[in-house]
Amino acid sequence: MRLPISTPTRLMLACLLSMSSALACANTLERVRASHTLTLGYLPHFAPFSSEDGYKASGYAIELCLKIADKVKTELGLSALQVRYQSVETTDEMNAVGAGKVDILCTPTPPTLERRKTVSFTVPVYTAGLSVVVRQGAPETLLNVLNGKVAHTGPTWRATVNQGLANQTYATTAGGITQTWIRQQMHLLGVVATLVTVDSIDDGLKRVAEGKADAFFAERMMLENRLSTAYPAGNLRLLARIFEYSPAAMAVDRDDDDFRLLVDTALSEMYRSGEIEKAYDNYLGGVSDTDRKLFKVYAIP
Repeated sequence: MRLPISTPTRLMLACLLSMSSALACANTLERVRASHTLTLGYLPHFAPFSSEDGYKASGYAIELCLKIADKVKTELGLSALQVRYQSVETTDEMNAVGAGKVDILCTPTPPTLERRKTVSFTVPVYTAGLSVVVRQGAPETLLNVLNGKVAHTGPTWRATVNQGLANQTYATTAGGITQTWIRQQMHLLGVVATLVTVDSIDDGLKRVAEGKADAFFAERMMLENRLSTAYPAGNLRLLARIFEYSPAAMAVDRDDDDFRLLVDTALSEMYRSGEIEKAYDNYLGGVSDTDRKLFKVYAIP
């Protein structure tokens, strides 16, 4: 049975809806000040950058975001600021930021022009490298192509490669920026292969381990992490070559310069103070000389 709604109840519901709408439309700092809550978005299966940890999240990116939360707490004078963790999917990560479901997407991602149509990005917090995993005992023809060792050029070499790489399958994660790059390389090398997408790093590694794919392309640090934990003595091999580098950053609201400035200030202070090196040591295996040079480039004076 449907009960009638009284006029006071209608007015109260209207007020609540109005308040919710106003908060959704408010900029990030206004929303945080009104709710006393900072919502950190993250991808749950992106260790060592972000992963599920009970009701919370952990990882390199999460540690950086908690430092950002401290900066927000200080700037807004919110001693009782609450930090809320919200997992998102790769298919909805940018929409979650644009719609205000999360205040910042902690998991770093390359700031492509397409993504910039809906969100803005902080200064880079990591330099991603594209690498590839194959099975132990992969054919030399495949290794030559993946290592950039071209024995011949022109139609003769192309035919040779195709004979050695018949019915090859390459895999990469869905929604990533590597799909276009892989297709371009296949075209340039004249390699006849099928490119498939998978939902996660684990799915891609499993395909290669089971012989359902011949090579899996993904971010190198994530591949190293999963191989060391899930395949410590398996039949998979991470090639030394890094095909492409890309600065990766955190996504924030596209039209919120004040919040982006606060976040960039917090991150730049971490670069200059050396705090970010401690986070690298904790989660990413330490800092190289190249990393230190990039830190100086990424930090805003």
